[in-house]
Amino acid sequence: MASTIELHNRDKSASKEPSVQDVGDDSGGLNGGGGRYTNDERDLIRLGKKPVLKRNFGFMSILGFSCTVLITWEGMLIVSTQSLLNGGPAGVIWGYLIVWIGTLSTFAVLSELASMAPTAGGQYHWVALLAPDSSKNFLSYLTGWLTFAGWQAVTASAAFLIGSLLQSTIVMANPDYSPLPWQTMLFLWAILAFAVFINTVASKTLAHFEGMILILHVLGFFGILIPLVYLAPHGDGSIFTTFVNLGNWETQGLSFMIGLPAAVFSLIGADSAVHMAEEIRNASTVVPQAIIFSIVLNGILGFAMMVAYLICFGNLDENLEPILGSLETLGFPFLYVFQTGTGSTSGAVVMSLIIVILGVCSTVGALASSSRMLWSFARDRAIPFWKYFTILDRRTSIPIYTVAFTTLISVLLSLITLGSTVAFNNIVNLSVAGLYASYFLSCGLLLWRRLQGIQPHNPSVARIGPGKLHWGPWRIPGIWGILNNVFACCYLLLLWVWAFFPPLTPVEPETMNFSVLTFGFMVLFAVVWYFVQGKREYQGPVVEVEEDL
Repeated sequence: MASTIELHNRDKSASKEPSVQDVGDDSGGLNGGGGRYTNDERDLIRLGKKPVLKRNFGFMSILGFSCTVLITWEGMLIVSTQSLLNGGPAGVIWGYLIVWIGTLSTFAVLSELASMAPTAGGQYHWVALLAPDSSKNFLSYLTGWLTFAGWQAVTASAAFLIGSLLQSTIVMANPDYSPLPWQTMLFLWAILAFAVFINTVASKTLAHFEGMILILHVLGFFGILIPLVYLAPHGDGSIFTTFVNLGNWETQGLSFMIGLPAAVFSLIGADSAVHMAEEIRNASTVVPQAIIFSIVLNGILGFAMMVAYLICFGNLDENLEPILGSLETLGFPFLYVFQTGTGSTSGAVVMSLIIVILGVCSTVGALASSSRMLWSFARDRAIPFWKYFTILDRRTSIPIYTVAFTTLISVLLSLITLGSTVAFNNIVNLSVAGLYASYFLSCGLLLWRRLQGIQPHNPSVARIGPGKLHWGPWRIPGIWGILNNVFACCYLLLLWVWAFFPPLTPVEPETMNFSVLTFGFMVLFAVVWYFVQGKREYQGPVVEVEEDL
């Protein structure tokens, strides 16, 4: 095979400078100089990217990775409070089903894109491929910043929520304990420290670690479900019809919509597998399979846990008020249900600690995905100091500086909790606003392109790029793919709008949802930086490899 490899800058006068740090092996070429490439290497070369990361993940390990980043049944217990206040038990159940179906539809579309272009950049790279030539650089740049901000918020919020849960567990075990904000911050730091350890010092074990956590994720589900259902008093089918409007909204329907986005956080982040794509074997098929399977599996477990949790409320007329009132004493109503349902504080503490452990493991995956996405964005020269963020550890091929930067961002955000946890919650709400906006841009542009026509999958095609789009080996064919794409766009737009509404009326500074402010500031910064500096360096995904396959 005759091949020519050229690392180049888009500025021809600086063509001798490589676009990423040269970390290839010493034997020459991309695959040891042997002149033969694996399918995964070919997929990246077609996208103009040099394969430099080690592919340690297979299907089961990346499935575990995706499932434990989602932690849906665990997450729904933690974040369902807003849906209970605005919607009640019926609002929790029906809202969850809507979000689950919408999420499955959305990630079916994103899986088609991941199969077409399995790169760690994910959304911004896809937008660069799909958008019109006149706007592709700007739109992909904006999408990259939306994804970057969303994943930074996911990492910080995951550590914060689990740190807060651990603190509430201590309160349950020792009612004399008075939780303080600085203690929450230290718990957050400890969780981040563990995530950093697994992602750096023990990075070689990350794939095996995630596979093991998948087992704990499933076993933990039964470890909580069985004693809760067996010991707690049971209610009746009224959980499917009892709606609540404690936010004092004008109508019950409006209250339901306000509570709807709460379920989103427990199903957000399935694109974690996308950003690990360059470390996965057979990524063009394994990534879509892992994404869909994780959403189906986690969705089933989440729905089963929600029904069990709500039915263990017992008599809703008698118990709903004290359950919601426990928000003031324990911080999480499900802890009250664990404690009163099992009749054992020690048992409730053990059940809560299972969720804490799985939440800590979720932070490990969130940190890994955040750092890979940032590394890819830096590789394409889209952020300040991009040269430093592209550096890989020569021993492990881990983007060590992006791991450190993501950790630093979470640490700095945690300082806000010393002044106001409300302010911190509004900042980390970027996880929904940022990521859903990036999903919408990707899905909307794919719909536009697929209506124009995309070439069938062709494993021998030499280049995939703007104007040269080919489906990957995984996609939803024909009219079904179009209908699913339309539904995903409608769902994303609907949930994105409602994510900015405050939870209560009348709206006060303590209850205001400032997500629109933080999201707007982030978008404004990205736009201004693009025209001030980014436009000069970012010209879309950099073509690192020009190869005649």
